[in-house]
Amino acid sequence: MSATLERITAGLVDVEYTERASVDGMLTLDVALGVVPAAMQALRDRCAFQVCTTVTAIDHFPATPRFEMTWLLQSMDNSDRIRVHTRVAGEDPVVPSVTHIWPGAAYNERECYDLFGIRFDGHADLKRILMPEAYEHHPLRKDFPHQGIEPDKLYKAWDAARREPTGGEA
Repeated sequence: MSATLERITAGLVDVEYTERASVDGMLTLDVALGVVPAAMQALRDRCAFQVCTTVTAIDHFPATPRFEMTWLLQSMDNSDRIRVHTRVAGEDPVVPSVTHIWPGAAYNERECYDLFGIRFDGHADLKRILMPEAYEHHPLRKDFPHQGIEPDKLYKAWDAARREPTGGEA
């Protein structure tokens, strides 16, 4: 058993998880959505994973559950990394935020919300980060058309509003 797995086994005694084989050799854990907060807290506090380097998702459309969340965690003390996965069902998925554990995850969660439409419960400032606020779609979902959706719609609305005369013009 690797030193990383030994540390995790000791630290996650009260959290149910399964180990997953990975092509790159990185230790990968699967946890149920309901235990994500407890697992993440234990991984930071008991297993010394001080940094959440990545928060992202995978869209398995049309499979159910549709989305798979992925967090990559790094231990600076032990010079190792792990990957944590959970599956999320529904067209309007919600997962717990990890920003109270790792504040640096805030922008990664905003990006995931923006591009996949996954909401993070407990995120203090969940808003779009790349796409305009008025954009109604999430471009990294597999059901998003490759050619895009009405690419000039937002520009045309902005341009029309810009050209409207105001009350003070003659």
